[in-house]
Amino acid sequence: MTIPLVDLAAQHAAVADEVAEGWAAVLARTAFVGGPQVAEFEAEYARFAGVDHCVGVGNGTDAIELALRALGIGPGDECVLPANTFIATAEAVARTGATPVLVDCDPDTLLIDVEAAAAAVTTRTRAVLPVDLYGQAAPVEQLRVLLPANVAVVEDAAQSQGATRHGAVCGSLGDIAATSFYPGKNLGAYGDAGAVTTARADLAERVRLLGAHGSPRKYEHPVLGFNSRLDTLQAVVLSAKLRRLDGWNAARRAAAERYTALLSDVPGVVTPVVADGNVPVWHLYVVRVADRDTVLGKLHAAGIGAGIHYPTPVHLTGAFAGLCYGRGDFPVSERAAGEILSLPLFPEITVEQQERVVAELADAVRA
Repeated sequence: MTIPLVDLAAQHAAVADEVAEGWAAVLARTAFVGGPQVAEFEAEYARFAGVDHCVGVGNGTDAIELALRALGIGPGDECVLPANTFIATAEAVARTGATPVLVDCDPDTLLIDVEAAAAAVTTRTRAVLPVDLYGQAAPVEQLRVLLPANVAVVEDAAQSQGATRHGAVCGSLGDIAATSFYPGKNLGAYGDAGAVTTARADLAERVRLLGAHGSPRKYEHPVLGFNSRLDTLQAVVLSAKLRRLDGWNAARRAAAERYTALLSDVPGVVTPVVADGNVPVWHLYVVRVADRDTVLGKLHAAGIGAGIHYPTPVHLTGAFAGLCYGRGDFPVSERAAGEILSLPLFPEITVEQQERVVAELADAVRA
């Protein structure tokens, strides 16, 4: 029996009829760009995230870049972010012309090290980008206490739709937040999609302007913009899934608790640590093991679809060699990159599947 890392087919089955009906309505109306379903989803997701504004965009990377540009960030500026993140966080900063400044992560949660982030702030720093990693909220309120008032918090909420910190929903923790609806996310589209959320009307208006060719009205272009808009067909999918997201997240939490219990007596496996005040949505269930690559190979050979998120910290990628960081600069992130292992997790995973994953993992670690 093969157990996938993520089972998108099972999730599609739950929404297939609703999506087909919604797509038929879009096709009949032929409003493929900017149809009413986009505005409906934006309003629904804003309510879900506990903010006043949501602007749908083309993908999660664009969402980060547009959030930064809405704050006026560009060449000559610096933005602080963790080395332990998907490259898109740093990539979006670089695309604005600003300089990514990397810091290490907390050794237990692997979330951004808030003291290191605060220490990295200079007179050129315009923003800090905490990442809600693996479905767990970053300690944004701790950052705010340490940051100067003129430094914005841009929350990378791509992995955390529905997670909370001290009762506040991810996507509402920063001055502005970016999220991704890539198919494998907790709230995933049927292609690329993303959104920016914020409580500030001025920032939302700026994001919407920049994402539509810098055009407030047809053929008026007071600023240089981009083409990054949420597709109407994807909005239909996202609305259908959003209505089920709380239930799916609850199922993920139950599965994560089951993994933790099953792994409690397996030597050599370190289970995830949840920060105080956090209720994660378990986008990923990430354990740590020695000789990770050998363990991963044995799991794959046994039909277990485990993965690695992420095998190379940002500062050791070729894309950011120009930042002149080197091996040893961020030891926590570097060590984690060699140990982390994502186990299969999706709302529909069964007890029997999880028991088999744990059995195979225990055998691989013992070997």
